[in-house]
Amino acid sequence: MRVHKGRGAVSGQASKRFNLPQREADGDWLDEAALVDGEPAPLRTQVIELHPRTILSFNKSPDVPFDRSINAYNGCEHGCIYCFARPTHAYHDLSPGLDFETKLFAKPQAVKLLRETLAKPSYRPAPIAMGTNTDPYQPIEARYRITRQVLEFCLEVRHPVTITTKSDRVLHDLDLLTQLAQHNLTHVAISVTSMDPALSRLLEPRASSPAKRLAALGKLAEAGVPAHVSIAPVIPAITDPYIEEILEAAAGQGIRSVSWIMVRLPHEVAPLFREWLDTHFPDRAAKVMATIQSMRGGRDYDPKFFARMRPEGVWAEVFRRRFAVAMKRLGFSKAHVMLDCSQFRPPSRDGQLALF
Repeated sequence: MRVHKGRGAVSGQASKRFNLPQREADGDWLDEAALVDGEPAPLRTQVIELHPRTILSFNKSPDVPFDRSINAYNGCEHGCIYCFARPTHAYHDLSPGLDFETKLFAKPQAVKLLRETLAKPSYRPAPIAMGTNTDPYQPIEARYRITRQVLEFCLEVRHPVTITTKSDRVLHDLDLLTQLAQHNLTHVAISVTSMDPALSRLLEPRASSPAKRLAALGKLAEAGVPAHVSIAPVIPAITDPYIEEILEAAAGQGIRSVSWIMVRLPHEVAPLFREWLDTHFPDRAAKVMATIQSMRGGRDYDPKFFARMRPEGVWAEVFRRRFAVAMKRLGFSKAHVMLDCSQFRPPSRDGQLALF
């Protein structure tokens, strides 16, 4: 894996490859009243269309609850500093820093490729996860609508699909999600990391504000779409003070399902995150990293299966107890929604549903 130094580093070869018209990102800006230092600086993004041979990725990871996923986009305009997907941009000869946020890839043939896969006689249905790598509702979704097309197709063939996002843009597809939910074919998780819009602006500069995400959870629940609040990631001494407040706000929106994930810092994410800490929280940067390392076997990150998802040590147990107490008090559960795979109707390659 090639490492680029600096958030904006990019090779000359990649620059030529992205010699495309620039446009300003139409991001999910935070509410104006919540801004501290004025409007965020306009982010200029570039998009190139990818035409892969397949769109459905399969995995055999024993510590994740899905075995297949779709990533409609590579790179993410949300710009979350802690994003564990940042290193994947190095495969495109681009930096996991600023390039990850501004040099984007879209896959407009996603549904065509998905149809081909699902039409194979050997295919067996299981929930397709969207949002496992980059956000399916980042701002360019308004332009490409690939996520919506996938949802439309899943409804057509009655295939279960799950969504994970940090954007209230998910409500743009509430009509489809409601229909899918009526057939027990979907659930939606929205990540909320803090209740402070200024902090969220530093962590996730172009994601929806915490208030908008919580409101979206409420509207999903009201529409009958199984909705889940994910406190991910938890960052010690930065976002962990908001754990109970997030759970209380989510409960107030009618949400009863919750999970949490400790921050993960694989590969180039660790130095980027350290730089961010030194810039914005120099008073506690050392404490934050020491706490993270105490839960990761003395390292910034432990890549082993299960260990990467389950931090260990005293601090990890403190967080688990806090969640357990708050969940019991507020009536939350960890119940996993079992989606229905029995309704699947295989499509034909020519765009029609196959006859049984």
